[in-house]
Amino acid sequence: MVRRLRTFFREHYDLFIIVIVLLGIVAIAAVVRYKLSFLNFFFLPVILAGYFLGKNQGVLTAFLCVLLMAIYLFFLRRDFSLASLSSDEIVSLTTWAGFLILTGGIVGAVSDQRQAKMRHLSQAYIGALDVMLKYLESADEERPHAVRVALLAGRLAEKLQLNRREIENIKSAALLLEAGDMEANLRFFEEAATFIQGEIKKPGGTFSGREMVMLNTTASLLKEIKPIMDGYYQHYVREAEVMDKNFEAIPLASSLIALADTYDRLSTRIYPASSEEKITSLLDLQKVGGRFFPEEAVKALFDLIAASR
Repeated sequence: MVRRLRTFFREHYDLFIIVIVLLGIVAIAAVVRYKLSFLNFFFLPVILAGYFLGKNQGVLTAFLCVLLMAIYLFFLRRDFSLASLSSDEIVSLTTWAGFLILTGGIVGAVSDQRQAKMRHLSQAYIGALDVMLKYLESADEERPHAVRVALLAGRLAEKLQLNRREIENIKSAALLLEAGDMEANLRFFEEAATFIQGEIKKPGGTFSGREMVMLNTTASLLKEIKPIMDGYYQHYVREAEVMDKNFEAIPLASSLIALADTYDRLSTRIYPASSEEKITSLLDLQKVGGRFFPEEAVKALFDLIAASR
């Protein structure tokens, strides 16, 4: 019974808000002698609407309250031939209406930000689960796509004589290629790293020495791979149609991941090429060296291909 009531309340929350407002108008008309003293009641439905339904609904609820109160006062004075509102009453009503709308907007904006962060965290958690599932999947005899890309990108980095830390960062970033919504994950990386480091620095923390080392390592890793993922997403996902890249603005690690990803898609043919793609063969891949991918990276790739034959 309780679950049904909760479900009904969530599905008809906007109707519930309107009923509260209408009951408030009726209560003011029937019970309260000095009407203006009861206006603060309307902050309740506005705050509830803003918190649970967001900024737009919070502001709309505030406007609804102001409109209904204006209609009520208009008909009350017309039907009962009451004196017009004094200047003090008009100022009080105007101030009340302004703060009511402002309250709905502020509470709703805070609620929208909270919901957006929850969505980003949820997408990032789903992405993390995707990565775990790729390691645990047993139906596919071959390695998952992200793992193959990570290994190849790591070999390219070794071929170009990058240091061990850079190689491991490249492999870690490549593993997250298919981990959910990349744009949401990029925001999550920075937020999570900042949050973790803030928790570690809090006095009186309950973390053990081993836990603090693990958390600090995780935060450092997230901060180090974020520029790599940023470069990959910006230049090879959002601007994938731009063939002539400015390599001074693109981290080499981002280009290596994109190159490994492209080669894996070409060699496995698991993902069919669309009609808009300009790189559909290894010959095309060799031709875009120095344009779409760094020339030394493409040369390193074909050296690895030749060595494996």
